[in-house]
Amino acid sequence: MARSLCAGAWLRKPYYLQARFSYMRMKYLFFSWLAVFIGSWIIYGQYSTYTELCRGQDCKKIICDKYKTGVIDGPACSSLCAKETLYFGKCLSTKPNNQMYLGVWGNLQGVVKCQMEQAPHLDFGTELEPRKEVVLFEKPTRGTTVQKFKEMVYSLFKAKLGDQGNLSELVNLILSVADGNKDGRVSLPEAKSAWALLQLNEFLLMVILQDKEHTPKLMGFCGDLYMMERVEYTSLYGISLPWVVELFIPSGFRRSMDQLFTPSWPRKAKIAIGLLEFVEDVFHGPYGNFLMCDTSAKNLGYNAKYDLKMVDMRKIVPEMNLRELIKDRHCETDLDCVYGADCRTSCDQSKMRCTSEVIQPNLAKACGLLKDYLLRGAPGEIREELEKQLQSCVALTVTANQMEMEHSLILNNLKTLLWKKISHTNDS
Repeated sequence: MARSLCAGAWLRKPYYLQARFSYMRMKYLFFSWLAVFIGSWIIYGQYSTYTELCRGQDCKKIICDKYKTGVIDGPACSSLCAKETLYFGKCLSTKPNNQMYLGVWGNLQGVVKCQMEQAPHLDFGTELEPRKEVVLFEKPTRGTTVQKFKEMVYSLFKAKLGDQGNLSELVNLILSVADGNKDGRVSLPEAKSAWALLQLNEFLLMVILQDKEHTPKLMGFCGDLYMMERVEYTSLYGISLPWVVELFIPSGFRRSMDQLFTPSWPRKAKIAIGLLEFVEDVFHGPYGNFLMCDTSAKNLGYNAKYDLKMVDMRKIVPEMNLRELIKDRHCETDLDCVYGADCRTSCDQSKMRCTSEVIQPNLAKACGLLKDYLLRGAPGEIREELEKQLQSCVALTVTANQMEMEHSLILNNLKTLLWKKISHTNDS
């Protein structure tokens, strides 16, 4: 009897193992298919986002249709639309309406930017909020003389930059840029392209700061599409990963990675000096003050010699422009009075309206970005003094007494400290 029971148990054991194996296999298959499903869904979502963000062919078609019908013209039009020696490479777009690509123009490389919809601009005579042109490239109209166009440009600059005494010089500079074929005159299609481009802060800055070291050079344009100098390293941290990889990296770990992949400290110091010099360029420059409203690391880059180069200047706006944009905006807290990421004013609780005075100057924002960047790996003999100066810089406010003098003093002290430490190295 006992032998019979043992034999029955022995016979049942394989069935038990087989059932357990089948359960484990089903469980493995279920989780495998679940992982495949979730992964496919994520990849599809990202691909859909990519196709929405990267609409280069649509952009080219819009521009070239306007060029071929004689509406617009510019130095890049023939190469883009007729000869096809200017073409789009890797997509860099982060927003559907702001198309951005690596561009190749003959043997030159750059970055092509194109607006997929009319750029918002301010009509200071009637409205305080941005509005859009009814028709793209509608101004100036046929029959407009060069003198009338100059008056249009002058009025635009007066509204954007304030009543500067040298605006006429800037108007003449714009006309020389607008004359794409350099025949000594500005045609109506060239004027339409120039007018559309002047609505864009980045284009205006590139023209104003065209001789400055840290501003990328304008290579050409067609309509409101333009190509600018390419920057080799497109972040302060010098590391760029594919979007699929970025998707699975936690933000905290990514910040640690960023710090690990920074250049050596003397090279970081040289890049930082470049940023401080750019702050000088836009602070009460030849045509007024510009405000940096997004000082994130992704908007700053550097070249092979570790000279700072701006990558994206679309959120650097004229102070007068910003004042008109933000003043009298309805608010409940100070958080409602923000333009971009970094231009903040205060909320007047008695009127429930935003004030027009920006709280933090460009230098304080730049130092906030540079603080961790410079202190990590800083030489021991200057670390304490560097930290002290950076803290004073971050604390700088627009409302401080003698702000401009304090601004210049802090900026010069920081540059001197950094330059003194690296001036004898190969990185200088």
